[in-house]
Amino acid sequence: MTTGTPLSPDTAARADRLDRVRKLLAKAERAGTPEEAETYNAKAVELMARHGIDEALLAADDPRRDEIGMVRIGMEDPYSAGKARLLGWTAAALRCRWVMHGASGGKVAAVTVFGFASDRERVELLYTSLLLQATGRLVRLRPPWPDESVAAYRRSWLQGFAAQVHQRLLEAEERAAAEACAQAGGDRERAVGTALVLVDRGAQVDRAYAEAFPHLGRARRPSLSGSGFAEGAEAGRRADLGGRRLRDGRGAAPRRLAAGPG
Repeated sequence: MTTGTPLSPDTAARADRLDRVRKLLAKAERAGTPEEAETYNAKAVELMARHGIDEALLAADDPRRDEIGMVRIGMEDPYSAGKARLLGWTAAALRCRWVMHGASGGKVAAVTVFGFASDRERVELLYTSLLLQATGRLVRLRPPWPDESVAAYRRSWLQGFAAQVHQRLLEAEERAAAEACAQAGGDRERAVGTALVLVDRGAQVDRAYAEAFPHLGRARRPSLSGSGFAEGAEAGRRADLGGRRLRDGRGAAPRRLAAGPG
């Protein structure tokens, strides 16, 4: 005998898809090689990107199913500022905004992620996995030069990792949006409507964010002394997300970044 309310087909499909994403990310966390982890991450992120598009289109017909809100996530040392950027740049790529709290002396106490519920859920799910993958690598890293600070090297590595994760996520999101428009076939009105839904969701988040945090400034761009950025960027390319490889953007700030205020 079973009890409870049966899940609707739509809800069941959504839960099944997110469960598949979780399983793929778990396999990436346990992978024996960077190449194996990349394969699992690529599948997970492509599936997650399609999930985000589907949720956006469903919410356009029923806004109550996906409301704008926020979640605050605590950061832990060591490297709390780098972890905050990893979370914030992941959020920015998944159509959310973010705010840093208690940023001082290279440390960050917490990050608030602001956006639609389905996008916040994607951010939390992906960040949790990426953080495990990144910290698992960090503890084994040593700089190539004996006189370089291990901590400085690891901080710059984590920044490179986060920057490349951001870029790969952007590509996955853009690819999923293009595929959703292409699936409209010759129905130009449907294709245009899909694109407009995504633009409108971004505008809604921006307006709600401005109302919730009217007095925030932009955070200063991080300045790190370690030489680990390039190796971290390569790890970020492997840790994520399939698709075309980008040219080395060494030292470049992620595009479309909603920088958290200090």
